[in-house]
Amino acid sequence: MGKYIELNASNFDEVTKKGVSLVDFWAPWCGPCRMVAPVIEELAADFEGKANVCKVNTDEEQELAVKYGIRSIPTILFFKDGEIVDQMIGASSKQAFKEKLDSLIG
Repeated sequence: MGKYIELNASNFDEVTKKGVSLVDFWAPWCGPCRMVAPVIEELAADFEGKANVCKVNTDEEQELAVKYGIRSIPTILFFKDGEIVDQMIGASSKQAFKEKLDSLIG
C-alpha cells in the first residue's frame, strides 16, 4: 500500500522536479484538512508508481507555504516536472483529485 510523502524544505524540490506530484498543504488544527486526509492516503495508494502524492504541514514548513503563496488550507498544488500546473483550494472529492492527476499523467 502506498503512503503519501511528507515534504519539507530539504526534500520538496527533489520530489516535485520529476513527473507529476499532488502536494497537499495542510495543518493539524484545520477541519477541512482532516476531511481530506483519508482521501490523500487513498490517492497515494492508487497512484503509487504513477504520481507523487505529498503533504506539507504548514505549521512546520512556513517557508514553503510562503514560497507557494498558500493563504488558505487545504490548498492542493499539482506539479508537473517541477512547475505548478494547477491548484485546488478547499476540500474536494477523491474523484476531483483523481481526474486532475489522470489528466496530468495521461
